[in-house]
Amino acid sequence: MAATRVGTFEMRPGAKRKGLHPVLRSVLRKLGLVGREEDKLAGYLALLKTAPKLLKLVPGSGARDLRHWLKVYAYWNAGGKRNVVEMIKYIAGEVLGVRQGSGGEIVQVPNVGLVHPEWKGHFFEHPSEYVAWYEGRFPERKGWSRVGVLLYRKHVVSELGYIDNLIEWFEEARLVPVPVFITGVEAHIVVRDFLTSTEEERRRGGGERLYGSFRKGKAARVDAVVSTIGFPLVGGPAGSMAGGRNADVGQVILRQLNVPYLVAAPLLIQDLKSWEKNGVAGLQSVVLYSLPELDGAIDTVCIGGLVGEDIFLIRDRVQRLTGRLNKWIALRKKPNSEKKIAIVIYGFPPSIGATGTAALLNVPKSLASMLRRLKAEGYDVGDGDQLSAEQLLTLVKEKDQVMQGGKLNAASAREALQQTTTVPSSDLKRWMSAADTERIEKSWNADMGSSNNIKTFADRHLLGGLRLGNVWIGVQPPLGIVGDPMRMMFDRDLTPHPQYAAFYRWIELGLMADAAIHVGTHGTYEWLPGNPLGNSRDSWSDIFIGDLPNLYVYAANNPSEASLAKRRGYATIISHNVPPYGRAALYGQLEQLKSLIWEFNESMQSAGALERRKEIRIAIEDKLLTSGLNVDLGIDLDKAETIDFIADVSTYLKTLESRLFSSGLHVLGRAPDPGEAVGFVEALLGNDPELIPEGEATALAQSIVASVMDRAEFDAMRDWPDLSASAFKDLELVTSAREVVEKLMETEKELDNMIRGLNGEFIEALPGGDVLRDGAGVLPTGSNIHALDPYRLPSQVAYATGRAIAERVIQVHRDANNGEYPETIAVPLWGLDNIKTKGESVGIVLGLLGAEPVVDGTGRVVRFELMDLERLGRPRVDVLMSLSGIFRDSFEHVVFLLDDVCRRAADSGEPVEQNFIKKHAESVSGEDGDEVDSAARLFSNPPADYGSMVSEQVAESSWDDGAELAGTFVKRNAYVYGRGRNGQRSEATLKKVLSTTARVVQQIDSVEYGLSDIQEYYANTGALLKAARVENEGARVGASIVLRLELRTRLLNPEWARRMLANGSGGAFEVSTRMTALVGWGGTAGFGDDFVFEQAAERYVLDERNRDVIRKASPEAYRYVLPRERAWVGA
Repeated sequence: MAATRVGTFEMRPGAKRKGLHPVLRSVLRKLGLVGREEDKLAGYLALLKTAPKLLKLVPGSGARDLRHWLKVYAYWNAGGKRNVVEMIKYIAGEVLGVRQGSGGEIVQVPNVGLVHPEWKGHFFEHPSEYVAWYEGRFPERKGWSRVGVLLYRKHVVSELGYIDNLIEWFEEARLVPVPVFITGVEAHIVVRDFLTSTEEERRRGGGERLYGSFRKGKAARVDAVVSTIGFPLVGGPAGSMAGGRNADVGQVILRQLNVPYLVAAPLLIQDLKSWEKNGVAGLQSVVLYSLPELDGAIDTVCIGGLVGEDIFLIRDRVQRLTGRLNKWIALRKKPNSEKKIAIVIYGFPPSIGATGTAALLNVPKSLASMLRRLKAEGYDVGDGDQLSAEQLLTLVKEKDQVMQGGKLNAASAREALQQTTTVPSSDLKRWMSAADTERIEKSWNADMGSSNNIKTFADRHLLGGLRLGNVWIGVQPPLGIVGDPMRMMFDRDLTPHPQYAAFYRWIELGLMADAAIHVGTHGTYEWLPGNPLGNSRDSWSDIFIGDLPNLYVYAANNPSEASLAKRRGYATIISHNVPPYGRAALYGQLEQLKSLIWEFNESMQSAGALERRKEIRIAIEDKLLTSGLNVDLGIDLDKAETIDFIADVSTYLKTLESRLFSSGLHVLGRAPDPGEAVGFVEALLGNDPELIPEGEATALAQSIVASVMDRAEFDAMRDWPDLSASAFKDLELVTSAREVVEKLMETEKELDNMIRGLNGEFIEALPGGDVLRDGAGVLPTGSNIHALDPYRLPSQVAYATGRAIAERVIQVHRDANNGEYPETIAVPLWGLDNIKTKGESVGIVLGLLGAEPVVDGTGRVVRFELMDLERLGRPRVDVLMSLSGIFRDSFEHVVFLLDDVCRRAADSGEPVEQNFIKKHAESVSGEDGDEVDSAARLFSNPPADYGSMVSEQVAESSWDDGAELAGTFVKRNAYVYGRGRNGQRSEATLKKVLSTTARVVQQIDSVEYGLSDIQEYYANTGALLKAARVENEGARVGASIVLRLELRTRLLNPEWARRMLANGSGGAFEVSTRMTALVGWGGTAGFGDDFVFEQAAERYVLDERNRDVIRKASPEAYRYVLPRERAWVGA
């Protein structure tokens, strides 16, 4: 209809007339339909019912043409066969003049109304009328909970049968559906003005003025809201064009209503067969997940889809929806003192001190804070609020370690079994379906209760678990087996082992928990086999979490993996802050080098200091060699000119000195103290001397913090400078930093929203991201974080940044290779990095290929267009893209566009010497043709599977050389992706592209996560580099990574070590993981600089204090790390 023109009137984008027709605007204003910005679309639709009649009174052909357009649209919008027939008659008679007469009256159906199968053909005008009828018709249901259900009007008008089924199945679950149909754009008006809640009624009763135009006497109270439409709450399908423009308004409405808001819809642009095979894909995933999550939607369930032209519901999916609704609503009604809460922490990999650890979070101290807060809110926590953090962890470990190595750790079996939670295999079978039981028993070659199973004794599964009143704290079981960590992941048909199943089924059906809380980034249940997106009844994460409300404490800067937990694990995220930042500074030999360089520069001012300069040069060279800095900088001391290399060293030392690192671990709900807040602000201010002179940043940061925090509470702040007296007070950067400090002071919301979640309340959504990059926009923490709209990746800024990086990488390669261009560069694409940077790595790929994004009128990226070679000014570089599982699943649209641009480049008419992707595609020989997809460039793990498994091999020491790790990587990543290529395995294709790879580029934009912090970096980037070297038969393959610089500012840095080890067992484990990362980088990338291993050993083995701290804090981590360190120093 937008493209229809009638006479002089047209509605299409780009028409001469901008905005509304003046007559149309006048009518809207007269009708009172022009008001709030978010209501305009609904106003336009309401106008269609009235404006044609009013416009008859307006003279002129323009008004007549507009009236015809509106009348035709009114027929079309009303829907139904009769209206379509009458529309055609109207066009023929009134517009074309080819027949006598006009169309008949429009059969009107309200734009918004309510419907129920018990009263066919009748539409209720408003919810209050519907509820009065319902309670009169079904008086026995007055005590049932009510759920507002948003339906598509066109499906109601078309009398689609699935709506009756949905209503019937809600009622079977003892829920009263309040089924409101809308055209698609009025959802927010319905929720805002026609639905209310107990809390809203209380607030209005107290005289509080709330947002919206509440329709007293027409609204109905509900306990939850379900949208079967998806899209944003404000604007629906039309609102999606703005990419979350009105998400803030949607959240105001939902926060005010303060009940759970779920999305549960049939797939309307995807059939059931494709969902069962591949999961929810493409635009459908944006409609159901990405856009509603901007509003704070939770627990998305796919309840059906297309079979041919018809929509069918899947009964067990609707039952999952109603089951979860009942559990969320029950949280609002049950007293806190009676609620049972299961808290899940992690302990993988086992036996190396990982129990009670998580990325960036001090789990023991966070547990202690959680228990104290639960106690204050009236929960029964036994004596848990009196236990220290380490006491808590010790008790949890004791329960979890009742059985180790297949043996009970107690004097008798009876004593051991009394110390731990146990589940008889008969109970587990009763809690699992027969089909799921059969799957597990087949995979593990044993009966559910066999003692050969993991942590199973005498037909009982041992779960561990510490009971504190109504709170149970348990350690999530490992997925694999010690010595065979890859068993779970290499076989897609393999299932979780029986004890893992018993753990989760007992929480819901044995403990009868009211809610679960997963603590920290991250666990494993959400990564289990099943649909990559859109759980089916066969998805293990769906089976295990069941109907249980699930809060998940997650790092705020990791929205990519948090999204996976939300979508596959029904998690409501409670984000937590990152640790405060610190600057690396210089230490030991680095500090001595800085002093020597200062002396050398001083000697240059004296004409008679030649001998002294020689002595200083010798001392500098000695420090460079012993510290390994010559390796970092690639300095050949036999050839380098003194002045040149000293200048390079001086610059590098400044980089090291100013580099940021995460200072320790965060404690849930704890706001930074003044010193830590200064660390955040100094990081935000940066180190640009032209903006803030060197030496003044700390004082400025102190003044900013002191302007927000109360000086009287902190003695350290009494003498800090006053911001009002600062020459920099009006800088935009200072204003932004002050806003960040204000938001950091709200960190208590992490615990507040935990409590809100346990009360079944709405949790506000915010984008996940990086405080340094995104500022106050990602604060305060405690929010239900979301990612971004994948159709807007990369952003313009990210593309420009990525393209610039691509050109620098090419130039670095040419400088090192006599001006030759690299023919292929490998670029890992991670969900984490691309969400944080809005697509910089994608920008790198496009820059290398010589392509750019094409954006449509709504701001969405619809195509990647190849630049012409003349404009590019160099050859197109071939790109191997190694996709993380999250990137693959979250950005399918981008994957398709990248595949498309690669294939167009390979098929272009350009000369091969100017187009390396074409050169390599054409080089595929006839004998390889059947095995090699010549233009495939995107590779990842098997569909619905995650990880290269290299890190598991390294952790278990189950490998002999780097080539074996490379082989594991190739086996796990030889699956081709793109349009029509959903994970077909082609090891020959991957090896072919690897054989031309000249360089690997890993773009990381994070202070918190570095190459040595996350095991998957060496397991993917390092293993990719090793695989390229293997396929290049030993030829040099370069790498653009900054591992040495990172190690100097973190693992080898005494200040980093001091702050990290102050965090007890969690800090000790962080040290141990970085030791493992050194081994991993050595095995994959051949990283083996003696100075790194020697200095690591010096810091953590030979330093008696640090060694004792690790040993006491975490004996397991100490036992795991010590053999590696001793091997490095020959002890």
